[in-house]
Amino acid sequence: MTYCVGVKVDAGLVFASDSRTNAGVDHVSTYCKMHVFERPGERVFVVLSAGNLATSQAVINALRREFNDPAGPGLRQAHDVFEAADHLGALSYRLQQEHAEALARSGASAEASFIIGGEVAGAGQEICLVYPQGNYISATPETPYLQIGETKYGKPILDRIIAADTALDDAARCALVSLDSTIRANISVGPPLDLVVCRLGDLTVSRRLSLAGDSPLYLGIQQGWNEGLKRAFLELPRFEWEQGGPG
Repeated sequence: MTYCVGVKVDAGLVFASDSRTNAGVDHVSTYCKMHVFERPGERVFVVLSAGNLATSQAVINALRREFNDPAGPGLRQAHDVFEAADHLGALSYRLQQEHAEALARSGASAEASFIIGGEVAGAGQEICLVYPQGNYISATPETPYLQIGETKYGKPILDRIIAADTALDDAARCALVSLDSTIRANISVGPPLDLVVCRLGDLTVSRRLSLAGDSPLYLGIQQGWNEGLKRAFLELPRFEWEQGGPG
């Protein structure tokens, strides 16, 4: 399992992902789920992946080969993020179908899901969630973030903080808190954490971080969030019987 989130605010895009692919008492493995495709000044795409690792690797490798070919299709030629999401969805579905029967015999699923976002010059920024079936949805002002993988534990903080007018750096911090909340609740999600920020109009990755579990920044965010929650809890309204009222 994994957890990835993409956020769209007025000032730009934020992408965050964990790196855990397998977790058990005697075996933990990691693999980067964040993949950047960019031609600075022309286009930038960030792809996050979850699901069957072999499928997602095959999809990313195919996208990379196409992108490195000056005449290649796909992300290299897409006129906007929606066209890129269409291509990613079709490619993912085709590769899943190629391996689905063999995997089904062993009880495994070939399904993978993706978040793709970015900007093409003149077309604006978008993020889309691409389902295993190849179709997709995009973020909206009412729902300015998209998640894949183990989504439920990190959702409450996003719901409370993220809005279209949230500052870009605040959105990035919120994404990391969302990841940390998931890590605390589920062993199948874990560091290193990858973070990418794309400011509107930059047409390249504006900021990129990879945070180990003992990173001072990550530990500081953990401590600040935990202490803030405790303070907020202690400031909640008192029951009547705590105030000397009728019990």
